[in-house]
Amino acid sequence: MLSIRKIGVIGRTYRHLNRYRQILAVLLKYGFGDLLERLKLDQYIAAGLQAISSKRTDRVEKLSRPQRLRMAFEELGPTYIKLGQILSTRPDLVPVDYVNELAKLQDEVPSFPFGDVKGIVEAEFGAPAEELFDELQAQPLASASIGQVHKARLKDGEAVAVKFQRPGIQKVIEVDLEIMLHLATLAERHIKEFEIHRPVKIVEEFARTLEKEIDYRIEATNMERIARQFLDLPHVYIPAVFRDFTTSRVLTTELIEGIKISKIEKIVEAGLDQKVIADRIVGLVLKQAFDHGFFHADPHPGNIFVLADNVICMLDFGMMGIVDRATREAFVDLIDSVVHQHEVKATQALLRLTEWEEQPDVRALEREVADFMGRHLYKPLKDMEIGKLLQDLI
Repeated sequence: MLSIRKIGVIGRTYRHLNRYRQILAVLLKYGFGDLLERLKLDQYIAAGLQAISSKRTDRVEKLSRPQRLRMAFEELGPTYIKLGQILSTRPDLVPVDYVNELAKLQDEVPSFPFGDVKGIVEAEFGAPAEELFDELQAQPLASASIGQVHKARLKDGEAVAVKFQRPGIQKVIEVDLEIMLHLATLAERHIKEFEIHRPVKIVEEFARTLEKEIDYRIEATNMERIARQFLDLPHVYIPAVFRDFTTSRVLTTELIEGIKISKIEKIVEAGLDQKVIADRIVGLVLKQAFDHGFFHADPHPGNIFVLADNVICMLDFGMMGIVDRATREAFVDLIDSVVHQHEVKATQALLRLTEWEEQPDVRALEREVADFMGRHLYKPLKDMEIGKLLQDLI
């Protein structure tokens, strides 16, 4: 279990002063000194700030602010890479130019030694890898910030993919989250325009997400639940989980060898139908959200494969989302009222979907909704810019 607490977080950050200085150094390196000044960090770690040089290279100076943020997150490591990936799916929280840049964040990092992999097997199962697996390949199939995947073969001959959690990653995440929570507290206190986004709540939600993601038993349960949801759809495939070879730090699943949906040329070469694939993926996303209220929350191209006969296979179920029935119904009402250009009903549905601390000006909101409809809906379907429409709606 991850351990971060809001109470006393400022005092707790002193235990991690070296990491704090490292984070500040990276932010200064990429040109965010103005933000650090507004956070009034010198009150807490003045000595640390004085030790950091704000000198930057000409190469960094020429980059846009979103580009610099993405590079800073990459340099800061696993926790910040994960945060950036999540923010890239939240245009309601960050501007679209940041969304587009953070979407480029890659989770690929250097692999950890095979000796550590064998050590994890022994620690988790009380037996050497040779007793559990007929074969365990030393070279990983993929290496990400939290874990890496190795191809293996069980004693019964079954080909499997085994994900091992990176040694020490839980402590790294805990330290970063404590510091992140402190920074969010300062942002909420000192930067007025950040207050509306409630950065402390964002970090707390992010911590809950990571807590689930680093327990592979939860991911195994997610896979089994999703698989049950789609038993009646033969064009959706979820890999089987091998519970006897799964713990909080090891996840063993059926090995899938398909084509990533981003590999268009390979899809065409295999004679698969792009239109059918696209239709099935859209249907899969909508069915998860609106029929079941339980959905894959990280559906990037690396997590969606295409198998023979245009079958869609989803991978990596560490991040899941839940939508309760009332929220689903309110969202359907919102879409229905927008399509039928009824600004009063749309506003009512919108208010049911949101939280506020002060009563909003409903009439002003109705006028804004009516303006939104006027800009987007009174035109032929072929002229509608769906991306722009959704961005403005959010």
